[in-house]
Amino acid sequence: MKIPVIIISEDKGVAELVKRYSEKTEKYTFIASTFDFSKAYNAVKELSKVLVVVDISEYQEQVLNFVSKVTSDFPQCRVCALSDKPDVDLVIRAMRVGACDFVSMPLIESDFNPVIEKIYNDLTENKPKKSKCRVITIYSNKGGVGKTSVAVNLAFELAKITKENVALIDLNFRLGDVTTFLDLKPSFNISYMLQNLSKVNEDFLLSTLEKYKDTSLYVLADPPNFNREVNILSKNIAGLFNVLRNTFSYVVIDTAGGFEKNALTALENSDLILLASNVNLPALRNSQRCIEYFEKIGIEKEKVQILINRYMENDEINAVDVEEVLGKDLYWKIPNNYFTMMSAANKGVPVSLINADSNVALSYKNLALMISDSVFREKSHER
Repeated sequence: MKIPVIIISEDKGVAELVKRYSEKTEKYTFIASTFDFSKAYNAVKELSKVLVVVDISEYQEQVLNFVSKVTSDFPQCRVCALSDKPDVDLVIRAMRVGACDFVSMPLIESDFNPVIEKIYNDLTENKPKKSKCRVITIYSNKGGVGKTSVAVNLAFELAKITKENVALIDLNFRLGDVTTFLDLKPSFNISYMLQNLSKVNEDFLLSTLEKYKDTSLYVLADPPNFNREVNILSKNIAGLFNVLRNTFSYVVIDTAGGFEKNALTALENSDLILLASNVNLPALRNSQRCIEYFEKIGIEKEKVQILINRYMENDEINAVDVEEVLGKDLYWKIPNNYFTMMSAANKGVPVSLINADSNVALSYKNLALMISDSVFREKSHER
């Protein structure tokens, strides 16, 4: 089955590249190239399934309005956005109005092909069997590095950017702080969930987990009586992950320090492990030991990434030093902004609700953009 392609761009060179790359896959057939939104809309109207590639380098408001209308009116229409100015805000706006992916220009075949392959699988229901959910665990074997703060703010930004259901799970059964960071008093906690695992489904999860304000973020709190529940939790935690994967697009996990069974189960079931650290020798040495232990127990190197929290550019130990010590490239750096972060913690809200323009809030937004499977990952923005 070939999917028809309509290109909306004033640039004939861009249109020619899209035509060439898409037809080369032998899964698409070129229909038209135009910059007339009315003609494009009418063309989409006549097709059952269609890929629309739109250039939003110019006339952004007009193009975004068109994307919103065409994706709203035609459920079988998929839109891939292109731009030679792919700033973060534009990416977010394009995704929010209905674009399913974003590719920067100049258009490179190796960047474009995976995107249209994914869209083809979506439209033909030839989807990979693997769950679309991505499980992200924030881990450190050392206390005080700020992993709960990272988990809370990352989960909030993922929900805000993607508009998809995100679960934030507190697996720190002794000293969990997720509900404190979000000023929540949930009616149910993880021990209740695991005791009722046999009847847990999507409706059960969405009605039982605590929804954070008017977002698509759902929180599963730590148990109030950890001594009584630890054995049950250790035995059933893997089953909970399977259920969560069927309901949520992203699951963000905050774990306790150490290598106790529940933390190890989270690590084994994660698609991405953000090993959190600060830039000081004790923290870095601890991270080094974690990396060595992960390798020993068979956790894939590729899914373990280094996140530095409270990073200062003028610190005695710089990013290059950290990479040399740990033998890995840094995945992300969260800047140090003590007063803004403390204000957020004391008020029990994510940092972007305190000051969305602060360096730390923007860093979390950009981290969520990078992690999100549904948005363009801009390689050139400052980490």
